[in-house]
Amino acid sequence: MSDLKTLCQLEEIPDGDSNGFAIETTDGKRISVLAVRQGKAVHAYVNACPHIGSPLDFTPGRFLNVEKTLIQCATHGALFRINDGHCVSGPCTGKGLSVVPAIVEGGTVKVRL
Repeated sequence: MSDLKTLCQLEEIPDGDSNGFAIETTDGKRISVLAVRQGKAVHAYVNACPHIGSPLDFTPGRFLNVEKTLIQCATHGALFRINDGHCVSGPCTGKGLSVVPAIVEGGTVKVRL
């Protein structure tokens, strides 16, 4: 698939944790992407809270709650499911993060923008 772009190597995202990346879209814009790894699966989203659009990370690359079971917004504490980005708590309950489709091929994480 020609519209896939390399995001990172799988080992750049600790298993059970998250990391953030900047990537150029097909139209030349740069966006911030958060990625959460669960084994060999990676879930990726645009790094912007649906409430006010602020970045989600507390510090660069840190997106998960203390238990590492949900993505947490650093601004208002909204919580999102890792597997689909749906907001389950906070000011944007019922909304969701913008999904960035991701696949892992041979140890490389690729996304479709």
